Amino acid sequence: MKFLTTAGLAAMLAFGVSSTALAQAITIKFSHVVAPDTPKGKGAEKFKELAEAYTEGKVKVEVYPNSQLYKDKEELEALQLGAVQMLAPSLAKFGPLGVREFEVFDLPFIMKDYDDLRKITDGPVGRALLDKLDAKGIIGLAYWDNGFKVMSANSPMHVPDDFLGLKMRIQSSKILEAQMKALGAVPQVLAFSEVYQALQTGVVDGTENPPSNMYTQKMHEVQKHATVSNHGYLGYAVIVNKAFWEGLPEDVRGQLDKAMTESTAYANEIAQKENDDSLAAMKAAGTTTFYDLTPEERTEWVEALKPVHTEMADRVGADLIKQVYEAVGMKD
Repeated sequence: MKFLTTAGLAAMLAFGVSSTALAQAITIKFSHVVAPDTPKGKGAEKFKELAEAYTEGKVKVEVYPNSQLYKDKEELEALQLGAVQMLAPSLAKFGPLGVREFEVFDLPFIMKDYDDLRKITDGPVGRALLDKLDAKGIIGLAYWDNGFKVMSANSPMHVPDDFLGLKMRIQSSKILEAQMKALGAVPQVLAFSEVYQALQTGVVDGTENPPSNMYTQKMHEVQKHATVSNHGYLGYAVIVNKAFWEGLPEDVRGQLDKAMTESTAYANEIAQKENDDSLAAMKAAGTTTFYDLTPEERTEWVEALKPVHTEMADRVGADLIKQVYEAVGMKD
């Protein structure tokens, strides 16, 4: 009869596997930084529901929203160490990890709409990007949408010059930093959980977010103006600790794959509706004035921000940018 070594048992416990040779439930801690009622939050709950059903109780999924366990800068390290098993970080988070290619999603106006987006996430470009995470001890399972972003601040933003001198909160991303600088703004990196207070106290003047994030974090209560620019995309990659995932029994992994496929379809289906509903709710609240760009103003924004693509080509990869252009039919 073979026995587990002490080190082997410790490794199993570290990754959520029970000490009774998988007789007890396998625990997956799924941590994220947004509210439960956002598209990502609802997607995580749907995955929990399906995973526990399809594995017939072999797997227990514990969802921790709203940075309950880890903030933005901490969660990837926690995953690599096995302190959590699953995350859904925004795509901008992979740049600081050393996988800069994901920052292609941050390039302003590189995709017009969800049709363009699907050509990337559901195609060979998206799969090749997820595969680059393997070397970091991470497996990429899926892309989840949040949506296209609006700009918010305490002053109107109709043309690029309106951003001059504004302190704008961004995620940690060289692309987003270059974007704000191209508009004449001063980029400020802050954890998502700190943004409301920073806006409320004037530490920053404004930020960018899909409407669902803006609404669920109550940012509309502390922002007088917003422009529905749809200039950039915010999405997530659902990822797991590689050692944990590859150590699962094959049948369990297959059941979890099925749960992930279905929860991904669910999360992405509701993302647009959640953003539409959130935008309508904020307009109804009346605390923020929302502005739609005219075609001429939109052209000004595009012209001001297109140089960011060239500026960041060495960082992201000129070939990758070209592949995205070709996939969505954009001219150089």
